[in-house]
Amino acid sequence: MREEVAAFVQEHEAAVRPLEEALHEAAWQLAVTGEDRWKEEVVCLAVARRSLSADPVGYRRLRDWSARLERLADPLLARQVQRLFLDFRASQMDRETIEALERLEAEAEQRFDTFRSTLDGRTVTANTLEQILRASDDAPLRQRAWEASQQIGPEVAPLIREMVRLRNRVARGMGFPDHYALALETQELEEGWLFSLLEELDRRTAGPFFAEKARLDAELCARFGITEGELRPWYYADPFFQRPPPRPGLNLDPLFAGADLPALTVASFDGLHLEVRDILARSDLFEKPGKSQHGFCTDIDREGDIRILCNVVGNEHWMRTLLHEGGHAIYDKYLDGSLPYFLRTPAHTFTTEAIAMLLERQVYQAPWLTGVAGVPAGEAAALASAAAAHQRFGLLLFARWGLVMVHFERALYRTPEADLDRLWWKLKARFQGLTPPAGRQTPDWAAKLHLALAPVYYHNYLLGEFFASQLHRTIQEQVPGGRLALNPAAGTFLRERVFAPADRWAWPRLVAQATGNALSAAAFAAEAGAD
Repeated sequence: MREEVAAFVQEHEAAVRPLEEALHEAAWQLAVTGEDRWKEEVVCLAVARRSLSADPVGYRRLRDWSARLERLADPLLARQVQRLFLDFRASQMDRETIEALERLEAEAEQRFDTFRSTLDGRTVTANTLEQILRASDDAPLRQRAWEASQQIGPEVAPLIREMVRLRNRVARGMGFPDHYALALETQELEEGWLFSLLEELDRRTAGPFFAEKARLDAELCARFGITEGELRPWYYADPFFQRPPPRPGLNLDPLFAGADLPALTVASFDGLHLEVRDILARSDLFEKPGKSQHGFCTDIDREGDIRILCNVVGNEHWMRTLLHEGGHAIYDKYLDGSLPYFLRTPAHTFTTEAIAMLLERQVYQAPWLTGVAGVPAGEAAALASAAAAHQRFGLLLFARWGLVMVHFERALYRTPEADLDRLWWKLKARFQGLTPPAGRQTPDWAAKLHLALAPVYYHNYLLGEFFASQLHRTIQEQVPGGRLALNPAAGTFLRERVFAPADRWAWPRLVAQATGNALSAAAFAAEAGAD
């Protein structure tokens, strides 16, 4: 059996590797340029790649082997069988469906990449709209900016619904209630466990979040001369209320207004003895026409060609984003390169999100403010003290926003023909305490690109926050120096305990071996002031 399995894996790798490298390169070029020729290239390559895993004969062989893993007597080969079985399981569809899905996904990608909102008759970037929401005291302008930030929704909502229908048809043909359930299984997550954990998160965070939001609402009412009943989404700091606004007396944006943010990123990783210069040299970091307005990291070949896409301007958000995407990149870079190709990835999507989230938190830590941003020590200590409260609210706010996204997306796949516009605002009222604009009946939900481009993904951000907090606690308790920022011992800990194991084990073992505990919401709740 072992020889048969090893031969299958080797043959599949030989077919997959060149296709994946070409696909990742084409997807990168599409994100950077938005050009039609790259969209067509992405579709062709994606169809070819998914078709390899759609092979029903290969699927049946993997299903049989995965039920008899103990006979392999080779842990790395057994793990590859597990991963390939789940990949094939997610891809069991006919060629026509594959082509339809890939074309819809590429069309949605291109629309998000090239779309620019219109504000007061002129085309504006997402950065411009977010700056208005962060800083402007002009309430009517804020409303128009917020409405402009949602303009992409009607453009992509029909595409999202069609993708959901196709994915559901495939999942139901395999005996699943919908694609959401299938996707969780192929991510090695149990739906009952996940939503039990999220119910706990809801219980823990509701009280402290709404208390903190009441403080914020009072500040906003005083600032804009309105009553609490008049507050609407455009009075908050970003289009989805997923990040906190600057606190009175704590605005870090001026620190970065004229700074070289890539250089600060290098200094941050140098402080951990992690090398990021080569990654930044291959990356595309600043705004340009036709380019995706978001941020992401991609590993092109699992051989070291790792790149970051950002749209950097000099503010706190993009400083955090560079550290976040740098966290993804450095995880990929320090995976054990001697492992088989199919295991040379992070242990799970949420484990790489955890590293990204952990490293972006450095912006609020006094050693980072002094050693990287150049803030005098006394001022940095005061800033860090104020930033601790800001970060706690940020964690609470993101948890509540994440609950909106996860509950909405599960409902999207369960009932895609429902009144999703109404459901969106119902969930935002429940979890975030927001009041929708009167009479608004537009697909604002579709303006969040993850629903189109990263389906059944958002729970990984929440699990990532949990793991990030567990890692932070472990660093504080077990790593020499007891801190993350500018601590080479912390970099060694992450490199050896999280990065190097890659996907040699299923994620529960990785979490336990890195932190000594199973994944839970406890450390996150403590860090967010919700324990």
